[in-house]
Amino acid sequence: MTEKTTITQSNGIRSNGIGGTATASAPRVFETQPERDDLPLVVMPSAIVSIIAPFKARLEALRDIARVRIFEEFTEDADTIARRVADADVMINAGPHISDDLLRRISAGVRAGGEQGGHVRCIVFSGTGVASYINLALARELGVRVCNAEHYGDNAVAEHTFALLFELLRHVGELDARMKRGGWGGPHADGLQLAGRRLAIIGLGGIGSTVARIAKAFGMEVTAWSSGHTPSARFAELGVTPIADMNELIAAADVVSIHLPLIDGATRGLITADNLAHLKPGAMLVNTARAEVVEPGALAARLAQGDVAAALDVYDQEPLPADDPLRAMPGVVLTPHVAWRTDGAFSDLTRQMVEATRAFLTGGEVNVVVSERDAEHDAVESGARRN
Repeated sequence: MTEKTTITQSNGIRSNGIGGTATASAPRVFETQPERDDLPLVVMPSAIVSIIAPFKARLEALRDIARVRIFEEFTEDADTIARRVADADVMINAGPHISDDLLRRISAGVRAGGEQGGHVRCIVFSGTGVASYINLALARELGVRVCNAEHYGDNAVAEHTFALLFELLRHVGELDARMKRGGWGGPHADGLQLAGRRLAIIGLGGIGSTVARIAKAFGMEVTAWSSGHTPSARFAELGVTPIADMNELIAAADVVSIHLPLIDGATRGLITADNLAHLKPGAMLVNTARAEVVEPGALAARLAQGDVAAALDVYDQEPLPADDPLRAMPGVVLTPHVAWRTDGAFSDLTRQMVEATRAFLTGGEVNVVVSERDAEHDAVESGARRN
């Protein structure tokens, strides 16, 4: 089906009803400098709503350097994405996974059989863990630069980690609901405090390090397991005790907080059922990283025993099915993969996206991912979840 877009022009900016309601046949489209056909074209073919406004706010940096076109809806449909970036020099990838086939279709250059591809010479990814979304080896083969963003969500995810943890400790939501029903006191009026408890951090990258600093401020004892990418000096700088054995780390902890990126062959399923069996009764586990770093089914099985609590922002299947057992488990707090979504994170993320785009179009380099190993290192350093 041919996609229809209705675009009107005003003061050098084109929009098909910004602020109105888009339909399936006519997505909202925003474009800067539409009359400047001499400029390279930057296209965001798919976008989550929350990223659009902060991205637009930074577009002055691309004036007289590029036209920018934003399709204000989210889609992962490959044909739709390919059609939308058909004449783009730079693609802003705000979420969709880019298959090898789609990458071949949209990239600039001549194929082996002499077939001309698309025009895309650079993909700017709205996150850190780009290797989970784009085949970097193929991108290099096709001559497509790939850029990411670094550390934009460190504070946001760390803060949400403690928001979840405090719900486990103090049951604020439950107490608030009881008060608004006219009640007072009741179960869980007596809470737990952080000071003096031991926190085990799994993954001491940017997010894990931020969590460690906050935990120390609360008076917690902090231990951590991290990959070989983590400089040994970081542990000393943060006042964190390194523990190399995962079972030992988990067994001694009052709180376990996961901050690992998802890397196939490295962190997928890294935390096993045997590891989780070492959680002591009364322990709490928080995961604001990736569900897939835990062995499939292992966490649900451990929680079903009823002697440990958990707070989760990430799941094996997202959205979480309405009938998933996690939704009915006592002692489990759930949020819908929102840890990274704050005003500050969106602001820093879009700043880096625009800077990388500008650098590419003006002959510079910002946040260029030149190899899969570099992408893995960036993800480990950030503790990336993307987002």
